[in-house]
Amino acid sequence: MEPPENDAVGFDSAEKIILRWDSTVSEEAREKMIFNGDRHEIDRYLQAVDEIQRSMESTTLSDDQDKANSAIQIAMARLEDEFRNILIAHTSAIEAESLTDPSPSSVNSGEFNLPEEDYHDTPTSTDDDSFTKELDHQESSTSSYRSTNSIPEVDLMPSEAIYDLRRIAERMISAGYLRECIQLSIGDIQRLDWETLETKIRRWIRAAKVCVRILFASEKKLCEQIFDGLGTATDDACFMETIKGPAIQLLNFAEAISISRRSPEKLFKILDLHDALSDLLPDIEIVFESKSSESIRVQAVEILSRLGEAARGILSEFENAVLREPSKVPVTGGTIHPLTRYVMNYISLISDYKQTMGELIVSQPSTGSRYSSDPNTPDMDFGDLEGQTPLALHLIWIIVILQFNLEGKAKHYRDNSLAHLFMMNNVHYIVQKIKGSPELGEMIADNYVRKLTGKFRIAATSYQRATWVRVLHCLRDEGLHVSGSFSSGVSKSALRERFKSFNALFEEVHRTQSTWLIPDTQLREELRISISEKLIPAYRSFLGRFRSHIECGRHPENYIKYTVEDLENAVLDFFEGYAVSQHLRRRSQ
Repeated sequence: MEPPENDAVGFDSAEKIILRWDSTVSEEAREKMIFNGDRHEIDRYLQAVDEIQRSMESTTLSDDQDKANSAIQIAMARLEDEFRNILIAHTSAIEAESLTDPSPSSVNSGEFNLPEEDYHDTPTSTDDDSFTKELDHQESSTSSYRSTNSIPEVDLMPSEAIYDLRRIAERMISAGYLRECIQLSIGDIQRLDWETLETKIRRWIRAAKVCVRILFASEKKLCEQIFDGLGTATDDACFMETIKGPAIQLLNFAEAISISRRSPEKLFKILDLHDALSDLLPDIEIVFESKSSESIRVQAVEILSRLGEAARGILSEFENAVLREPSKVPVTGGTIHPLTRYVMNYISLISDYKQTMGELIVSQPSTGSRYSSDPNTPDMDFGDLEGQTPLALHLIWIIVILQFNLEGKAKHYRDNSLAHLFMMNNVHYIVQKIKGSPELGEMIADNYVRKLTGKFRIAATSYQRATWVRVLHCLRDEGLHVSGSFSSGVSKSALRERFKSFNALFEEVHRTQSTWLIPDTQLREELRISISEKLIPAYRSFLGRFRSHIECGRHPENYIKYTVEDLENAVLDFFEGYAVSQHLRRRSQ
């Protein structure tokens, strides 16, 4: 307690000053605050409090003791009001803009990395009010708080207000009114919009970083500035009394997420929470370093563990969901199934979290095996995937069960050719998603990608065999030649039937497969070229050998309906996803 600034006052004078500011009996005392007025009046009141306290220590007569006790109670009630008023007068909600320092020279190297709101096909928008820079670390010459570079405290109050609060705290603690002092709250943290935090995890992450690294740290600094040296652990008691509720409320939100019902769409927000809390944990250890705040540190560590367990559980449940996805209605045109898009986009996003997920996933999938006794579960030989990380094995396992599911869906197509086209489209999409993601491509070894590439090429070959063997069979020579002295060596009736069969088959293939779809432009062109390389030379040769036998007869146009150019153009209609018959309509009518 500092010495009186002016001459000491006697007990009677001190009592009069205390009673004059008794707000329970004086209208003037209710309307005015001492610390809002003249500094001389402030000093006189604090000297009066000091005199009453000295009198209590030296007074032995019961009457004098009662008077001193009464006066000190009035004084403490008054000082409590003054303490609260100073806090309120210098306290306001801290806005995001005020926590962003525009000066390049005063910005720390760290940044707040905000998660995306959604995760569907592509990441979505970010918030305009996102925090992109942290504040400079501001050291207090009076603070014993050991801050890391990631904790930029701010001065919550001007130095004059802190000086007044400290003078009040000295008197209240000296008089045994510690509880009345530390139960007061600045209210900064309570002013935050907690309802918004409960509905927006993205905002919770921003708020958590601000609370731990700036507000909580600054509260600790303020408590040290006011209470340091005034009693055993007084500053720590004040700090915990002030922020314990908000800190628990902040952590309870993350805890509620960690124990909520698991579903695939929650994974990435849970990982965002895990990353944010993991990043904050060293700061939490420092800000809440005292014995009295151990429960906060323990709760944060436990929540981090539960978030990790939730992420592992969601991945496992996602694997089962992909395997059991029940849809049986074939997608039109054999195009890419929505499940394929969803799963591969999901896997791609997991790869964006490969560091976090890699730390959480430390064992290979428990369901995959070389030979599965369950016909509803695919086989997978992990021996072929040596050197892959546990997370990569899980992602490959998801791809394996996705293919297994797709093979089941392919069986619902009545046209075998379309079933092969469907598998070609979907496996090709899987390969392209892996190659198109640097993170995913890095995780999944090239030998497995080559294996997948071989699968969609096999599906393409199987499609061609199922479709074009019958068509090309019409262009064979077998069965057309006859023997006899008056014969040209070719059966015209058999030749006419052969042309008619070819025309009918090709028209049917063209009619149906123009409505089939290969979404990938390059793959579509490659398959068309492959078809043309087999079909066009065979038709040109057949036409060259037997055209004259038809044209010398009646109505040759009924049999030779298409030129080579007609077929070349007609192949361009294939796999566009809608009925296209312009190239054949003129000839077929």
